[in-house]
Amino acid sequence: MSDTGVLDALLESGVARGELVALALDPGVGLALATATRSWAVASADPCGAVALVERGIGPRWVLWSNDTAETLARAGVRVARAFDLACAHRILEGTWAADPARVWAAANGLDAGTLPSVAPPDLFSSVGDDDGDGDEPVRRDGHLRPEWAAGAWRASPERLRRWSVLAQHAAAEQIAALGAISGRPAALATARAESAVELLCAEMTVDGLPMDRVVAEGIVAGFVGPRPRDEAAAAEERARRDAAVLRHATPGFDVDLRSSTQVRAMLRRLGIDVVDTRAARLRELEDTHPVVRELLAWRRAERVATTYGYAWLDEHLGADERFRGSWSGSDGAAGRMTASGGLHNMPAEFRPAVVAEPGHVFVRADLGQVEPRVLAAVSHDAALARATLQGDLYAAVASELGVDRATAKVAVLGAMYGQTTGHGADALRRMRRAYPVAMDYLDRAEHAAAAGRDLRTYGGRLVRFGPPPPRDDGTPEPRASVAARGRYGRNAVVQGAAAELFKRWAVTLRARGADLGAQIVLCLHDELLVHTPLEQAAPVASLLDSCLQDAAERWAPGTPTRFVADVSVVARWSDAKDASAPPDRSPASGAP
Repeated sequence: MSDTGVLDALLESGVARGELVALALDPGVGLALATATRSWAVASADPCGAVALVERGIGPRWVLWSNDTAETLARAGVRVARAFDLACAHRILEGTWAADPARVWAAANGLDAGTLPSVAPPDLFSSVGDDDGDGDEPVRRDGHLRPEWAAGAWRASPERLRRWSVLAQHAAAEQIAALGAISGRPAALATARAESAVELLCAEMTVDGLPMDRVVAEGIVAGFVGPRPRDEAAAAEERARRDAAVLRHATPGFDVDLRSSTQVRAMLRRLGIDVVDTRAARLRELEDTHPVVRELLAWRRAERVATTYGYAWLDEHLGADERFRGSWSGSDGAAGRMTASGGLHNMPAEFRPAVVAEPGHVFVRADLGQVEPRVLAAVSHDAALARATLQGDLYAAVASELGVDRATAKVAVLGAMYGQTTGHGADALRRMRRAYPVAMDYLDRAEHAAAAGRDLRTYGGRLVRFGPPPPRDDGTPEPRASVAARGRYGRNAVVQGAAAELFKRWAVTLRARGADLGAQIVLCLHDELLVHTPLEQAAPVASLLDSCLQDAAERWAPGTPTRFVADVSVVARWSDAKDASAPPDRSPASGAP
């Protein structure tokens, strides 16, 4: 069958736009496709080109084992609109990061993951039949995938590609049934589809990269750690120079390793500065007490650049095309936030001036405003809190309702979502229970379930695992602090997870609708989108970002009266955005216990 014959075969079989078509592809072998009733294998010299023909001619929903295939397509310049990503759906259903084909297949078929087979060399106690089946068969007699196939043996021939695509089609059908069976989460299948599109976006961002000016980036590094060292001896000399700026304030004769927090505390004590730890936030409070504190903070920033974000970092991730690349994923495995490697998700704000749009282009930057309390209003169906979201500043509206100032209202709202029920704002928090009882009850129920070790599901259906803690060796009950911490995390997970779902729905809506304008999403950071676009399309893309947000919100939570807002700006470089370096409107207590 020729490449064009693939499209003809699908059309003759009646495959319609949006219908599931499983894809297995290897650039050196060919491709294979499978529908619910038929399958085909093609030995093609350009399998990605064949996929592009089918995408243009039909536009199916491609069933993929993972976004590895999407990345292969993206590297060949092929962008598909729809997908059903088996690894992505598995993570939603199972609440786990591990989503290799063997685990995906086992879960889809109700098999115990604890009995997954592994590849092991034969020994004196093994026999020819120990692996339970014919090596040419992808599935063993016990129902598990053969480990060789799961590890890549499906790439060996077009026929094996065909078998692999058939298995993908079967796994997708089982996952779709499981998603539809989740009690109280009717949107779970829609979530899986939307987040499969997020995996396509992640593959594209991995391949495309983030525009960055190398000269500016290296200048920023040099400002912290000096010029690029000629050799290791020069690097050691520069480290010694940076250390000396701090150590000149130490007590004479007292040796200090600045990379040891214990020794730094001892140095500070000798100078009359007693601190319980040496975290940057605590040191900043003491910056004016002694010159050593200011020098130590500067040393910390320089050390972070030297060890993590220095010349080696740029050499590894910044390509000759002036694009900075890391590997993107649609889920962090917990509440479902997007994540990236290579420092893309925790790049120091000092490097943002180096993120520069290419000639003839600009960035359209958009940041969701006060998204988590607005999400809480939507998912809890609290009508009173939803009314507060109609204001541009939700915290001001809450302050008016509670009879407190805005700062206190903000502390109360964040405290409600993060379980901070004492200290500043505690009285306002009690008032919140009276003003917004539905939202508070929603959070309380999540907290109680998590504290008791019961798993939760986000609004869109993603499983967030808690489970009872293992029994303690001495038979004593779990410490109350651990129970409380788990409860607080559960309280936040249902909000943060839902916010991640809305954000990602917004991103893929823009991906779909902005393609004709040349809008290219190059960064997804927390609640912020950075879109690289031709200069002449800046205004239409800025307008589109807002309309995509409203459309995404309606699709995510149909009929919600909640208003979502975004701050949108057009800038030449990331740092030009007025609040680009401001911290997100989020409590520092949002981490897992």
